[in-house]
Amino acid sequence: MRHLALTGLAIVALAGPLHSSVAETDPPLADHVVVDKTARTITLYAQGRMLRSFGGIQLGDAPRGHKRFQGDERTPEGRYVIDWGNPNSSYYLSLHISYPNANDTAYAASLGRNAGGMIMIHGQPNGMRSRMRGDWTDGCIALDNAEMEYVWEVVPDGTVIDILP
Repeated sequence: MRHLALTGLAIVALAGPLHSSVAETDPPLADHVVVDKTARTITLYAQGRMLRSFGGIQLGDAPRGHKRFQGDERTPEGRYVIDWGNPNSSYYLSLHISYPNANDTAYAASLGRNAGGMIMIHGQPNGMRSRMRGDWTDGCIALDNAEMEYVWEVVPDGTVIDILP
């Protein structure tokens, strides 16, 4: 389950000294995620140190430019927060990105539009045995399932995510 390692460490810390190699092998939790849309990478950091970076991320069908409206199939750009996860989504695991923020909502509303929402980092569609080709999401960031499993385990709710053009 998500962040089970952290819970286990908290229990061990309360129980007394740690005499297990579990703490030595568990990766630290990320405190910052950077997505570079042009480079097609997602990089996870803990206290300024890179934990892992994955290439070949898949984006919305219209990957260039900042998401402005529901249905534009763009992936947002800017600073957001990972605010919750869904282990039972239609895709292999998913972490919600806090898009739209107040500015996104105000911009869309000023033009009589809806900014959209439900932007996630997720794996491939459930039931898929291989990775889909090209950009196929409606604005989300997709990884292969093994990569998503790692991200799921080390990125807690409240983690800042910067999505670069």
